[in-house]
Amino acid sequence: VQLQASGGGLVQAGDSLRLSCSASGRTFRPYAMGWFRQVPGNEREFVAAIRWSTGIAYYSDSVKGRFTTSRDNAKNTVYLQMNSLKPEDTAVYYCAAADVPIPIVNVKLYNYWGQGTLVTVSS
Repeated sequence: VQLQASGGGLVQAGDSLRLSCSASGRTFRPYAMGWFRQVPGNEREFVAAIRWSTGIAYYSDSVKGRFTTSRDNAKNTVYLQMNSLKPEDTAVYYCAAADVPIPIVNVKLYNYWGQGTLVTVSS
């Protein structure tokens, strides 16, 4: 399975961006798809995730109410809609997939990772 993330860019505080993550390869039926972010010198942190079969989504407290993750099963694609962006949201954003049940916020248990896309929010 290969994951391809896209949609990052430079925006101003208060703007919106939508990230996409498309999966290719063998038949894709993950347990969950996650979004994580990382800034230099920090650990990769959980942002959001979605259970593939049910569509139930989970969010970190820092993005709850501003970010929304969704999936298109037919396109094997997951999205992260980011609204009301803040400078502290600046990071490289990664999508990831887990093909077995895991604690959904645990970055170490995801099997597959995309290459990351940079989001920069200016003040």
